[in-house]
Amino acid sequence: MRGSQRWRGKSLVALLALLLLGLATAGCGGSKESGPQVFPKGGSAPKVSGVSVDVRAAARAAGCVYKTFPARSRDHVTDRNAPVRYTSNPPTSGKHFEFPARDGLYQRAPTDTELVHSLEHGRVILWAKPTLPRAQRAALRAYFERDKWMMLLVPRRNMPYAVAMTAWNADPAPLGTGRLLGCPRLDDATWRALTAFRDDNRGNGPEAVF
Repeated sequence: MRGSQRWRGKSLVALLALLLLGLATAGCGGSKESGPQVFPKGGSAPKVSGVSVDVRAAARAAGCVYKTFPARSRDHVTDRNAPVRYTSNPPTSGKHFEFPARDGLYQRAPTDTELVHSLEHGRVILWAKPTLPRAQRAALRAYFERDKWMMLLVPRRNMPYAVAMTAWNADPAPLGTGRLLGCPRLDDATWRALTAFRDDNRGNGPEAVF
């Protein structure tokens, strides 16, 4: 009996250690607010509410592209820096690190594998080139902070868009479909397209929201 109790005690300690490791490593792709302020404070963004138009129509009106990518995998990798090849830039779905990036604003982006796991759990990621004018980067921060539920804002230098949003939709099961909105500029029409995409996809990932 004592041996059985000791075994259960050791198992509990091991489980707690794994949980603490998960909490410590989740979102460790980069400190959210340390380093250069890619997304500075003090900006303002137009209020866009009640968007009910078709996302594709909003994308066309803004000169953006709207693409979908059948997900190839929902498998985990144990190294956040694993060289996973994604079907789009920025990525929308696929193999990913076992712990997702946390919601929030990042001045330095987590790894793609962490961010893709966040998408799997219904998050929407807003990506922006750090070379955008300072006022636009500050406006993106203001837009994000106005409604940041299940959202991440991250810089991405090497994408072919000025601003982009990505999501991973659950349909069709079991792998789902990655979705990408990519825009060449940030103007009034772009804000409407971003809002339509966000509202259409947030919370609709193939994994449960947590």
